[in-house]
Order: sequence, then C-alpha cells, then structure tokens
Amino acid sequence: MNIILLGPPGAGKGTQAAKLVADRDMVQLSTGDMLRAAVKEGTPVGLKAKAVMDAGELVSDEIVSALIGEALDRMGPGQGAIFDGYPRTEAQALSLDKILADRGRKLDHVIELEVDEDALVERITGRFTCAKCGTGYHDEFKLPRVEGTCDVCGSHEFKRRPDDNAETVRTRMAEYRAKTAPILPLYEARGLVSRVDGMAGMDVVTAAIEAIMDGKA
Repeated sequence: MNIILLGPPGAGKGTQAAKLVADRDMVQLSTGDMLRAAVKEGTPVGLKAKAVMDAGELVSDEIVSALIGEALDRMGPGQGAIFDGYPRTEAQALSLDKILADRGRKLDHVIELEVDEDALVERITGRFTCAKCGTGYHDEFKLPRVEGTCDVCGSHEFKRRPDDNAETVRTRMAEYRAKTAPILPLYEARGLVSRVDGMAGMDVVTAAIEAIMDGKA
C-alpha cells in the first residue's frame, strides 16, 4: 500500500509515519532526507543534485523523481511507501503517478492530519527537551515529575528549539497550506483524500489512520 501523509509541522506526521514503518514494514520516503543521503553517498542522482545545489539553484522535479524511483526500486515487493513532503505541485503529483505505474504500483490513500492552528501553536511553543538524553517535555502537558530534573537521566539541563515560537509556527502553517493547496483538489477528485483529527491523542490518530488503510473508515 502506498500513501501520502500530509500535515503541517507539529501535527504528528513524523510520529505516525514511524509507527507505520514499525507496524506495517512500510518505508518512509522523505525527499529532503533522501536528497541529503544521495548527495552524501555520491550516487549518480546525488551528484546531479549536488551540482545544482552548489550553483545555488533549486533541485528540479526530474531529479526528485529520479530519487523517488531509486528508492522504490530498492524496496521489497511487499513493502508500501509513505510519501512525506512530496508531491507538492500538480506536476509532481502527475509524475508520481507515472513513477508508481512504471513499477506496477498505485497510490492508495492521501491522509491529511487536520489541526487547530491556535492549539498547534500552544502544542509546539510549549515543547522542551532534556539537553542530555533528549526526553521530550511540555509546559502544559508533560512537566518533569521533579521540577528542573529529567525523569529519565536526572539531568538539570533543558533546551528549546529556537524556531518553536508562535510566529514561526504560523509561518510554517501558511507555507503548508500554500504547498498542499495545488494537490488536494487533484486527489479529492479521485476520492483518495481522507482526513484525521491530528489534535486527538497519538493512539487515536494511529487507529484512525489504520482504519482508513484497512478500508474500515
């Protein structure tokens, strides 16, 4: 099964993708990660991409499509793909159709994690982590049991991401809407789009995604 997982930063997309990878032996195809890996490994596509990026230009759809194709070719026949961050334009969506068809695959679902913007701002701006072991905490939802002390390793040092602020979160939301706006109508016309309440608990969201994939939603 091949799906596109959509959702703004902070919606829990990464968490849900990781669960699908673990529970269903799917492969998460994040174009940003794939691009960095291909450049680092010096693959033919990676060398092309590096030349483009070194020149200060945007990587073309052709290069991204080649990366996707390479990744699909490495996957087992029984493995499904989770597309993360791709496609973002109608041209990329049509290119993905061809990439999949050439390999005897098709897109099964486009699942969007819907969020409340104000609640998402609260969720993200309250996040902080232990500087030593990386355990996550939140000002509202998950404080350390002992103030100033990590529950896991006992460290007293914590950190916050500098971009976890309200202005940045709202900018990311606007960028997400702008990028997904072109492709959603295309997939809605095919009846592929399903929406899940991304503000629900993690296990509730997981169950909703699984119900969609199993045809029980």
